Amino acid sequence: MEKQLVIGFIGNGKSTNRYHLPFVLNRPEKIRVKTIYQRRVRHDIWPAIDGVHYTEDIDALLQDPEIQAVVLSTPAGSHVELARQVLEAGKHCVVEKPFAVSTAEAEEIFALARAKGLMVQCYQNRRFDSDFLTVQQVIASGKLGELYEVNMHYDYYRPEVPERAESFSREEAFLYTHACHTVDQVLSFFGEPDAVHSDVRQLLGAGRMNDYFDLDFDYGARNLKVSVKSSYFRAKPRPSFAVYGRRGVFIKQTEDRQEADLKKFYLPKGHDDFGIDLPEHYGTLTYYDEQGGYHEEKVPSVRGDYARYYDALYETIVHGAPPLVTEEQTMAQMRILEQAGKSLLTAM
Repeated sequence: MEKQLVIGFIGNGKSTNRYHLPFVLNRPEKIRVKTIYQRRVRHDIWPAIDGVHYTEDIDALLQDPEIQAVVLSTPAGSHVELARQVLEAGKHCVVEKPFAVSTAEAEEIFALARAKGLMVQCYQNRRFDSDFLTVQQVIASGKLGELYEVNMHYDYYRPEVPERAESFSREEAFLYTHACHTVDQVLSFFGEPDAVHSDVRQLLGAGRMNDYFDLDFDYGARNLKVSVKSSYFRAKPRPSFAVYGRRGVFIKQTEDRQEADLKKFYLPKGHDDFGIDLPEHYGTLTYYDEQGGYHEEKVPSVRGDYARYYDALYETIVHGAPPLVTEEQTMAQMRILEQAGKSLLTAM
């Protein structure tokens, strides 16, 4: 039997119960969730899980010698202080995204981890989105030829969200809470760009919630541009991915379906069809082959699985494998978000 990784959570809200526990609990042979800390334990929204100890005493988690790693699933503004407590207690730390609200805060967390000889890592589960994995497969096939442009969209039509926000908060900005998904996807697959151009807005006016961003990543040496665009005011969403190459284009209209299933409490455990695209969700690949022949075909989607983040975490902590999400990638993301958000700060 494999050695188990024993972990705890700080925070017991939507993020913990929707984006972490359904996947951690799907790997019982590798990982055991022992303790969840919450300032006030309640189970009216999220039911208690059998075998997990819930506590209002954070020291019951931090001082438990059996717990090797702690996952922070709390608002971004609390990450620095809580990560400091976890690391000072001698435990590895996983920090929900956004990792921090400034590069200075992020560097403080990493510096302490290095000093303690511990691992701290951002939770970038979206690297295992089905649409993103499918795009990687299509690019690797070579059918698009030399890559020129990639457009990534993360759209909503939820006008009531920015309309009810009467003030601006950087840690709750759309840029920080959502670009942290897509910017990491860009960095993880394409690497750090030569330059970033940003257009970040408050469509309802200065001092209101940030509800729009458009980031362009310039990879000059490869003659490639990658764009990440999001808005709260898209009544009809743009394609999740549009990938253009010298010989063709791949369009994936719909996003990964894991989140949609989670929102319906249709969980991965016991459901073999969890998060799987149906044929109508498949992307379309259109290209010319080397002989000039025209092709148009549906591409079956690669299966997404957020539990793969925890598989990688297990390998890092138990077997010493390199971290899935590196310090360099997280710091690059923090620099990009901080620079892009400067226009919002001056608009307050």
